[in-house]
Amino acid sequence: MTAPVPIDARGLAGWVDADAPPQDLIARCVHCGFCLPTCPTYAVLGLEQDSPRGRIRLMKGVWDGRLDARADALDSHIYRCLDCRACETACPSGVEFGKLVEATRSQLEGARPRPLGQRILRWIAFRAVLPRPRLIALLARAGYVAKRLGAERVLRAVPLGGRLGSLLALLPDRPPSAAPLEARYEAAGARRMRVALFQGCVMRGAFADTNAATARVLARNGVEVLVPERQTCCGALHVHAGEPDGGRDLARRNIAALEDLDVDAIVVNAAGCGANLKEYGWLLRGDPRWRERAERFAARVKDAVELLGDIGLAARPGPLTATVTWDDPCHLLHGQKVKEQPRALLQAIPGLTVVPLSEADWCCGSAGVYNVTQPALSADLLRRKVGHIERTGAEIVVTANPGCLMQIDAGLRQAGSRARVMHLIDLLDRAYATR
Repeated sequence: MTAPVPIDARGLAGWVDADAPPQDLIARCVHCGFCLPTCPTYAVLGLEQDSPRGRIRLMKGVWDGRLDARADALDSHIYRCLDCRACETACPSGVEFGKLVEATRSQLEGARPRPLGQRILRWIAFRAVLPRPRLIALLARAGYVAKRLGAERVLRAVPLGGRLGSLLALLPDRPPSAAPLEARYEAAGARRMRVALFQGCVMRGAFADTNAATARVLARNGVEVLVPERQTCCGALHVHAGEPDGGRDLARRNIAALEDLDVDAIVVNAAGCGANLKEYGWLLRGDPRWRERAERFAARVKDAVELLGDIGLAARPGPLTATVTWDDPCHLLHGQKVKEQPRALLQAIPGLTVVPLSEADWCCGSAGVYNVTQPALSADLLRRKVGHIERTGAEIVVTANPGCLMQIDAGLRQAGSRARVMHLIDLLDRAYATR
């Protein structure tokens, strides 16, 4: 019989300092159960092990040496977590579940090497593709062409092609922009502040138009925008997937490229990226050469929606006649605690009818690469989200994260809904264009 392999505390040096060892993070959970009604996987599966409280019990069992870190069941329950962090919003004890689940995944990857095929796919995704925004842009354009040629239907009809067909379905139906952003966007009127725009990898590759809209909307509101070329993927997907070394490498590259800029903030328009950028200090906490630099960097990160909501719109948007509903990206609401600003921005657009969305604070099932690694659960959550959206009668679902945009749009198209999805910044940009 194989002896239990407890998670090695030394392997978590990059995640926690001596004042907050993982055991203490785990011990914050008092097992009250307030997290249970907020957990999407618990709602779907009804299993205690697939709730935040149950997963923390499993983590504690591994720490205590009672559970084998290589067990299939442990791996399954930990990776079925969306890492949506809704439990953190509900928790009265301040359990930082995102940090716990990401640290646990990193240890599972070390204790339980993946089969060769999975290791190759991980290397391709995390090492070859994500750090190269231009390659992502090329793949996005190729994917758009493949969709126009009907490749999605062909792939779904052949053995082992269903997963690729599902990935293709997630891509936007419009062609991605190939036009690079300008290096600088001058503030209209009196300059209120200067910021650097973080372009990201998926946003830069598949949603470059939204990056351009972000620069325009900020500039209209008195914000000078610099668009540095030397930046790369934020590393969020690496961290969520138990690949923190890759995430730390990308963090160091971004800090080195952006930390010396004379700007008031580093602005990002992807909620998942923003949450990770704001946690660079935590991610590099175990690195004495980078810890303080990472903390200073993270303190300057702002989501574009957060920044505009905080400083207020200096320029009044033009009117738009439409019924819209807002869906909270998990890592904007639960990860960054940004709730009121997007709603205030929607209310600032004349002519909009804003209707509430039931379970707007629930994950849509995208969750990084969750719709790839857990397709059945992801589809269940997407159907639930689409059902709520259709009941609102909204013409436009507004959100602020690329994964949410692609996932919800694909779900609405599959359901035959006429509703469409837009990034909040794109909606604001459209409103300004009507003036």
